[in-house]
Amino acid sequence: MKNFKYSSFLFMPMLFIAAEASGDVLPIPAMSAPLSANPSPFSVDAGPLGKIYIGGALTGLAFWQGNPVPGDHDSRLDISNGQVFVQKADGWLQFYVQAGAYSLPSLGTEYFKASDLPDKTYGILPQGFLKVVLSDSFSIEAGKLPTLIGDEYTFTFENMNIERGLLWNQEPAVSRGVQASYTAGPLSLALSFNDGFYSNVYNWASGSAAWTVDGSNSLSFIGGGNLGTTHSSSFATSLPQNNGTIFNLIYTHTSGQWTISPYLQYSTVPSNTSLGLARSASTYGAALLLNYAFNDNWKLAARAEYIESSGSFTDGAPSLLYGPGSNAWSLTVTPTYQQGIFLARAEASYTRIGSSAPGYELGKNFDQSSQGRLMLEAGLLF
Repeated sequence: MKNFKYSSFLFMPMLFIAAEASGDVLPIPAMSAPLSANPSPFSVDAGPLGKIYIGGALTGLAFWQGNPVPGDHDSRLDISNGQVFVQKADGWLQFYVQAGAYSLPSLGTEYFKASDLPDKTYGILPQGFLKVVLSDSFSIEAGKLPTLIGDEYTFTFENMNIERGLLWNQEPAVSRGVQASYTAGPLSLALSFNDGFYSNVYNWASGSAAWTVDGSNSLSFIGGGNLGTTHSSSFATSLPQNNGTIFNLIYTHTSGQWTISPYLQYSTVPSNTSLGLARSASTYGAALLLNYAFNDNWKLAARAEYIESSGSFTDGAPSLLYGPGSNAWSLTVTPTYQQGIFLARAEASYTRIGSSAPGYELGKNFDQSSQGRLMLEAGLLF
């Protein structure tokens, strides 16, 4: 990309700013195979402020699905990402701001348009934080943070598959709070005090411990939970899950053309009569995420998962899946093409409910036990 320069006013005095394509690969937003971030992100030399990076994701999607729930449609065209990222990624004081529109398609749930979803969830600034780097191994950040929990990220472009999976539906995505991170050789630790499922009540603690075994293998243990009781709920804040705890055990193997990541999930919600939770309930889940690289441009990602929940209507347990005592499994395949900043990928997914409670399934009458989806996504990661 050809470099160019321009002048701008910044904080009243005239400041000369140089804008150019950088050769730096940025750690944020986090991305897993098969997509990769722009290897030459756009940067601005902001004088005493240092280098500021500007990037983004502009992607659209089209999909068809069977058995949509009431309010959803058989097919849609929509924007999956219309977001801009601004960040300072070096020095003792850093920041990250992500702003724009987004949709969050996930298996076995209703699809909400990008024009509506930010108001229902994390706003037009879904992530943004300040980071203080105290040493090469220790840092503290505060703001709207991506969750530590799970093996799938929040936004479509960050993940192996376009849609998030059934296990992701049990996990927080964005939390407001403070996080400390420490690295010592192969061990990476993080501890966060936050508002869990975006409840705006700061009584959650989350932590992760990751061990890099060698250049190809890593193992992570992650957990989080409510330290008190939260009575508030919203579209983004599930009352039962936000008052529970959740744990992950994640193994990742990367070698040659393969990325293989199996993981386990366990969550539990205690009984609490003040919240209307007469009985406790738990979920148990397992998933396998795969990516195979045919070459630099063509990849094939896949995901298989199973999840089940405890309880029954007769014992008053809350619904954590498709009613108390339900279970489900899914299969997803996502062939992907990327050339530079351009991406295009297709996806076929199938979700099957093995057992459920009446009125908690899929379809116009909530009485269907399966859903197939075909999806296309294309756009730019700049």
